[in-house]
Amino acid sequence: MGIGMILAAFGKTLGQIGDPRFRRVLGLGIGLAVLLLAFAYVAFLWVLQWILGPSSTLPVVGEVTWINDLATWGSLLFMTILSVFLMVPVASAITSMFLDDVAQAVEDKHYRHLPPATPVPFAEAVKDTVNFLGVLIAANLLALIVYAIFSPFALFIFWALNGFLLGREYFTLAAIRRVGRAGAKQLRRKHMGTIWLAGTLMAIPLSVPLMNLAIPILGAATFTHIFHAAAAKEL
Repeated sequence: MGIGMILAAFGKTLGQIGDPRFRRVLGLGIGLAVLLLAFAYVAFLWVLQWILGPSSTLPVVGEVTWINDLATWGSLLFMTILSVFLMVPVASAITSMFLDDVAQAVEDKHYRHLPPATPVPFAEAVKDTVNFLGVLIAANLLALIVYAIFSPFALFIFWALNGFLLGREYFTLAAIRRVGRAGAKQLRRKHMGTIWLAGTLMAIPLSVPLMNLAIPILGAATFTHIFHAAAAKEL
């Protein structure tokens, strides 16, 4: 397990983009990411208008007038920049919604010999997502202190922290369908180094505007391959 296996898993993911079902999930994931980011931006402007008033002027955004600013190029640029910070929680939300579909598409193509997986109940999936978002937000808020102290390395710390959290979450969600929650935790502990590295390699393009829209679904597929590679080593 290592960088070679991660790259092989990602290569298989890219090779499946032409699959109609995979493209459908990818399209839905990108569309949902855009909607979530737009909603977050509208909420952000609304809060600014509520706090600062309708005639306030801010750098980049200009005069805060909420509805009018949504149609300006300046706002579009600002939302793109904002996506760098919002895509980590957005990636988590998208994964919880589409991972079963993505994993099934991957398994139908590459792991046809397997019996049907056990889907995670909806209520349990929602609970896991809420818990993970809480951990994600709390960890990043606490990390603000570290960013301030080690500001030249802030971006690398951001990638490492969120890579650890994303890798842990994505691998667990992929594994739990096949080996249950206890089995997923045990397998994750054994391969945490590879999982952390894969999560970090995912967190880096999540910081790149526009590219980051496709990363959650591609990451879900890649971690499905990573799980199967890890599980095969246990046989």
